[in-house]
Amino acid sequence: MLEKAKSLRFKLPKIKRSDKKKPIGEYLVALDIGTEFVKALIGRVVGNEVEIIGVGRSHQELSDMQAGAISDIAAVVANCDKALADAEQQAEVSNARTAIIGIAGELVKGTTSTVRFTRQTATDELTIEEIQRIIQLVQERAEVKARATLSWELGKDVEVRLVNSALVRIDIDGYKVTNPVGFQGRDLEVEMYTAFAPMIHIGALERVATELDLELLAVAAEPFAVARSVVGDDPNAQVSAVLMDVGGGTTDIAVVNEGGVEGTKMFGIGGRAFTQAIARELDVDFPAAEALKLGIGAGTIAAQQRPAIERALAKTLKVWGSGVELALAEFDKLDHLPNRLLLCGGGSSLEMLMHHLSGGDWYKVLPFTKKPKVQHILPEDVIGISDTTGDITDHTFITAMGLLRVGMDTLNSGEAPDQASLKDRFNKALKT
Repeated sequence: MLEKAKSLRFKLPKIKRSDKKKPIGEYLVALDIGTEFVKALIGRVVGNEVEIIGVGRSHQELSDMQAGAISDIAAVVANCDKALADAEQQAEVSNARTAIIGIAGELVKGTTSTVRFTRQTATDELTIEEIQRIIQLVQERAEVKARATLSWELGKDVEVRLVNSALVRIDIDGYKVTNPVGFQGRDLEVEMYTAFAPMIHIGALERVATELDLELLAVAAEPFAVARSVVGDDPNAQVSAVLMDVGGGTTDIAVVNEGGVEGTKMFGIGGRAFTQAIARELDVDFPAAEALKLGIGAGTIAAQQRPAIERALAKTLKVWGSGVELALAEFDKLDHLPNRLLLCGGGSSLEMLMHHLSGGDWYKVLPFTKKPKVQHILPEDVIGISDTTGDITDHTFITAMGLLRVGMDTLNSGEAPDQASLKDRFNKALKT
């Protein structure tokens, strides 16, 4: 199936951008290819931070995406091109070519694995080479697990690829360390987050980048990108939160505990499911139902229409809430879940959804120590990314900003050996 997708490459019109190449890293392009919208950001790299200088957005048709995955490559390429062209026009650059693209959907598997090692000689100091071998072993084991999980879900063998990895914790003889290089010890316990995606989905994203004439720096699991947006690169960060990105087709959840990504889960209910519920309940078409959904939040809906709309939303909200509970219940390795819920994505704009999370007692069936505090992630909460355009004002662009954060991480981890510190070289071992 992937080979078939690749064979179509020459049938799409290649979109040519400026042939004048700038050094990789001067500009970064983030493409958040969502079910409802494509969002494009152009960022200028300034030191260890990124300034957003261009913003673009383009609407996707119902048939372009399915549950967060591309179903019509040509249509998605056209939508991405429009969003990117708008961002380029605002940024007044046409040579931003280094891209980070987000990947989402139920078939993206992100888990945290714990592996224990016993070293033969406890008095030998740990080297960066030994740590790299350990990391590779953890990733290989996680890949086998991800492939087996997807094969079981789909009923057939599936090729997967690692898209993100991040070190959560290393213990040496029961002692937690942030950088193990140089330590002695016999027993190592390594906890690492890894995210894998099917090759068919990654191939589609690579194809989109090729047709847009972009250099693909990284593909990132979107809940991981959201997590990176709020954690940043402070090794002492103690951020603990449940992050929810409610998009058009999926809800992506990441649990961050003391700055480490414990895992990510995704399920196929997002904003479009609420719109479709209204369409069924009121017997209207999808655009009219979308307008009613937006209108109920804006307060522009007539009083006599509200009860029917709210009934339709309540039915889907109950199913969505069950999906959240099931996803969070899978984080059974944690003693308790963080008591902060941070939301982003257009689907989280629905007031009834926010009220369900903040006002209901759903959390009592899960290992929360107290009622969680619920709020949106705001653009100013994203670490190391600033907006100079004034166009990013709410939670709907957080995922795209997180992709810029992942791009910055990737650039920093790819420094030349003679310029990189020991910590930089250790981070490079995690580069995907």
